[in-house]
Amino acid sequence: MPDKPSVLFVCVHNAGRSQMAAAWLRHLAGDRIEVRSAGSAPADAVNPAVVEAMREAGIDIAAESPKMLTTGAVQASDVCVTMGCGDACPVFSGKRYLDWQLADPAGQGVEAVRPIRDEIRARVEKLIAEIAPPRDER
Repeated sequence: MPDKPSVLFVCVHNAGRSQMAAAWLRHLAGDRIEVRSAGSAPADAVNPAVVEAMREAGIDIAAESPKMLTTGAVQASDVCVTMGCGDACPVFSGKRYLDWQLADPAGQGVEAVRPIRDEIRARVEKLIAEIAPPRDER
């Protein structure tokens, strides 16, 4: 893995799970990891309940917008984490692929999004420990 690994989070609409995962990774890893997120069929906006749940955790993602998944984004990433996008994510040799089975926050209120947010944080923390532990642990 390079000095600064890169991670791409992918879900269908890039409006919920992948946005939360990218926000957690930026927040928890700082500049140690390059972060991308995208969707195979991006929505028009990030899910408002997701924005609120992340705001409750001290992270503002209100200015984020869903992005289209591109082959270039996958090629430029060391790790590709899919979250319910099925076979829409292109596969390239030499990449690490993870598939996180998570509830979909689409159409849910903030109460239902909170446990998804917290599960994503735990998975992101584990991923950081694997690919970019703090410098004093290397």
